[in-house]
Parts: sequence; structure tokens; C-alpha cells
Amino acid sequence: MKFGLVLEGGAMRGLFSAGILDVMMEEGVEFDGAVGVSAGAAFGVNFKSRQIGRPIRYNKRFARDWRYCSLRSWIMTGDLFGANFAYHDVPNLYDPFDNEAYAANPMEFHLVCTDVMTGEAVYKQVRQGGDVCYDWVRASASMPMVSKPVHLDDKWLLDGGVADSIPLAYFERQGFERNVVILTQPEGYQKKHNRLMPLLRVNLRHYPNMVKALDRRHLMYNEQLAYVRKREQEGKALVIRPTAALKIGHVSHNPDEMQAVYEEGRKMGMERLQDIRDFLQKKA
Repeated sequence: MKFGLVLEGGAMRGLFSAGILDVMMEEGVEFDGAVGVSAGAAFGVNFKSRQIGRPIRYNKRFARDWRYCSLRSWIMTGDLFGANFAYHDVPNLYDPFDNEAYAANPMEFHLVCTDVMTGEAVYKQVRQGGDVCYDWVRASASMPMVSKPVHLDDKWLLDGGVADSIPLAYFERQGFERNVVILTQPEGYQKKHNRLMPLLRVNLRHYPNMVKALDRRHLMYNEQLAYVRKREQEGKALVIRPTAALKIGHVSHNPDEMQAVYEEGRKMGMERLQDIRDFLQKKA
């Protein structure tokens, strides 16, 4: 039996997940595979490279650096999160990603993107670190309208959360029968129709299938929440959620705000640690 870890996105809400991941690394909790979407991919790769504290560290360090995330970056480069600085300079120069540890860890790591031409999910198992890995992570986390599509494997890609926000069913199809699912919204949350759709239709007018996917994203997401609850009730999934809405936006330039969300994740990780261990010990 294979045990998996499923990481929802949520931009800066993902620091909640990062706190839980750090607790699990500190406590020696391991999985056969993990799949991340958007921020779940960006922060989840550090679980495979076993770099405790890296996401909160670099996000706080560059919180007010225009090259990392800013309106200036968006205007100058077309990407709110700087494609070169955030996804290449940071992991290569300023807070090095451990490519050797990533490759040596036998845990599989998968991520999800959305093909802007079809509006469908693209799944990728990333076996090696390095610049190609970083570009796949960037593609998974590139939010529509504030990011340029990323060209990889002859596809133009954006945020994986548009097509598959909580890829539990995908991971089950890959043979991961029991999964820990980390969500970044509290129990009872339901996604609403995107009020920015008029702007998205204009911005993505050359990608009608992407527009269709965005238009029904709330329906897809809420259906996935129902599936997660079903698998949780059946004992096939262990779901970890924040107890209340996290007090942070999609973008934050406040290191204290980031730290607070991360600490909420650490607290939840410690509270659920025994539940996680018990779940991973069950064989049926």
C-alpha cells in the first residue's frame, strides 16, 4: 500500500501547509509520494529536498523586494512574482535549493498545471531539481492575469488550481490508496464564482478553453471538497484544515503576517501529529 500527501494551493495561505510540512520533517514523517498544486507545489518540493524552514525563510526575506513580488515586477516583466528572480535567482543564489537531496529522496513528487489551450490539467512527476524543476513549479503557481503562460513540454501552462485544485482523485489513480490531504481553507468553506471573470475574459481572450475552466472553477472546487469529505468518511483520507480562515491574502508583503500563518500551521501539525502517524500505520 502506498501513502500519499496531497497539498492544495492558495498562494500565501500555503505557508500554513509549510508549517505542517516542517513539523512532519522534524518528526520523521515520510510518504511514498506527494502532489502539490500552485503554492502546494512551490512549498511542497522542500519536503522532498528535506529543507526545513526554507519557504518561510525566503518569503520573509524577500517580502518587500520588488524583484520577488510586486506591481513593479508585473508591469516590467508581465509576472507579479518575478519569473527569474523568484524562481531562479532565489533557489540558485540566495536560498539554495538542495537538488542532490531532492534527487536522492525516493519519495515521488508530482505537481499540477493547467494547459491554457485546452483548459485541462497537466500532471508532471518531477524527478530532478534544477532550473527545469523550478520552471514547472513556476507554471503550477502562475496565477492567471498576473502571470505569463510558461512554455514547457510544448504546452503553455498556468496555475494548476484552475483545472485540479485538490488532486486527491489523481493521486489515487497513481496508486496512492491512503492520503493525507492538507487544505488551506477551513471546514465549511465553499468557493464562489470568480467576480473578476469579466477581466479574465478580456485578459485571456485568446484562450477560450482557459476562460471556460476559470468560469466553472468554483463548481469543480466544491465538487472536489465533497469528494475529499467522502474519502475522509471512508477512512481513505486524513484531512488537515485550518480552524478558521487564514488572515493573509493571496499576496503579502508583511513578514509578521507570514510568520503568524506559518505558526498556525506548525501548531496544527503538532496537534495532528499522532493522527498522522496512526493513519500511516494502518494497512487497510
